[in-house]
Amino acid sequence: MLVIFGASGDLTQRKLVPALFELDKQGRLPEKLCVVGVSRTAMSDDQFRERMLEGAKKHAAGFDEARWPEFAKRLHYYAGDAAENEVMTGLSQRVKDLGREREMLKQGEMPNVLFYLSVAPSLYEPIIASIGAADMVAEGHRWCSLNPEAMAWQRIIVEKPFGTDLATTISLNRALGRVFEEESIFRIDHYLGKELVQNTLVMRFANTIFEPLWNSRYVEHIQVTANETVGVGSRAANFYDEAGAMRDMIQSHLLQVLCLVTMEPPSSYSADAIMREKIKLLASMRELSSDQITSSAVLGRYAAGGNEPAYVEEKGVQPERRTETFGAVRLHIDNWRWSGVPFYIRSGKRMASKLTEIVVQFKPPAHDIFRKMSEGGELRPGNRLIINIAPREGISLRIEGKVPGSGLVVDSAKLDLDYLQRFGGEVTEAYGPLILDAVRGDRTLYKHKDEVEQGWRIFDPILKSAELRRSIAEYAPLSWGPAAADALIAQGSPEGTVRKWHNPQTDEVR
Repeated sequence: MLVIFGASGDLTQRKLVPALFELDKQGRLPEKLCVVGVSRTAMSDDQFRERMLEGAKKHAAGFDEARWPEFAKRLHYYAGDAAENEVMTGLSQRVKDLGREREMLKQGEMPNVLFYLSVAPSLYEPIIASIGAADMVAEGHRWCSLNPEAMAWQRIIVEKPFGTDLATTISLNRALGRVFEEESIFRIDHYLGKELVQNTLVMRFANTIFEPLWNSRYVEHIQVTANETVGVGSRAANFYDEAGAMRDMIQSHLLQVLCLVTMEPPSSYSADAIMREKIKLLASMRELSSDQITSSAVLGRYAAGGNEPAYVEEKGVQPERRTETFGAVRLHIDNWRWSGVPFYIRSGKRMASKLTEIVVQFKPPAHDIFRKMSEGGELRPGNRLIINIAPREGISLRIEGKVPGSGLVVDSAKLDLDYLQRFGGEVTEAYGPLILDAVRGDRTLYKHKDEVEQGWRIFDPILKSAELRRSIAEYAPLSWGPAAADALIAQGSPEGTVRKWHNPQTDEVR
């Protein structure tokens, strides 16, 4: 049973229920699974189903109206403030009743329950405490101990943000630990459900041509980018103005992507093995000292342009907060594999192109015998591997080759793999498979508490730097961000070259 707290909110209607409907259409949703939506808005089961139908029509891939009525029977609703113990007690009884109806449970038993916190972060700890007070987490001790497979489980999915800094993250992890075992806690990051993010591990560890080169001897630098062309809009007042690009994207989603790109090979494709390597990797990331922050990070916010307002003019924005809509940071990993290699992460709103990608820039040959064959005799950049995560999934590799014709002229070309064209089908909404993983108890694509805390260890000093926030600069909408970001990546470039962000519209090879 899936219990969604905050079921009247946008995430449930736009993402969660459409993803479940897609799984049902594919025949992948467990037969007995039902959903109980919980929020303070008064609604009947039928009214909840009607609201979810509106969302499914807009957001479910290939919506099948004929299939909806049968799926809708899975949807139920319970109105109340989940942070209040008496409401949670009533919900507990509703869950047991539905469990008996669908799973033929005996009186008083708790079924398998997956809780989903889709609420404001300020409600996380009160709701978790209320679940514990209502005795909804049995952890199997009320079931037959002679048959462990028959024991009930209760798990919880927690949406980001996991705290707003290191102290609040530790507090949230302690609150979760008082009610749930760590193995039952699923800290969701929907980026880890994206096909090409997962494919990063396959590309690295299933192909012998890459892993021997995946180190400081051959890699010059790595970039991780997530840009959007849209502005913040209505999200400013409710969320974004208190978060900003660093908290919303870089500290969470993109740091996790960087972990998959740079971690050591796990002993197996399992949750424990992968989590161990990510935790070790994060522990190796260098924490910036106060005097290094302004030379290692850049903040910006978009100006007015076209018919769109500047960020500071968006409804609900408090300009004195100096919240950033663009962030870029240079990180270092102090271990044997990556010593000396810089890593660049950037993310922004109202950028020139919608783009989410990983760029691995390899070093040029130690001795370039073809240098004189290049235009102007300039040193050519090394090979470049690009993993396109969105909007078009694929992988491309830039190589050097001879231009056909008389004489020897060397130029760059690229080899392309279009993910959908090669493998077919449509990429599934990330939330669906991640929810299924939680139902199965598979935490491979979820975060361990130590990963989250290590991430905040790295970014806390950056986010709390008053000097960095004072240096925030406006950038033109639909540009590639503030000029300071170009200066950041150019710092310390190898002799004879200038490091640049990979901006597809200006890249001659693409």
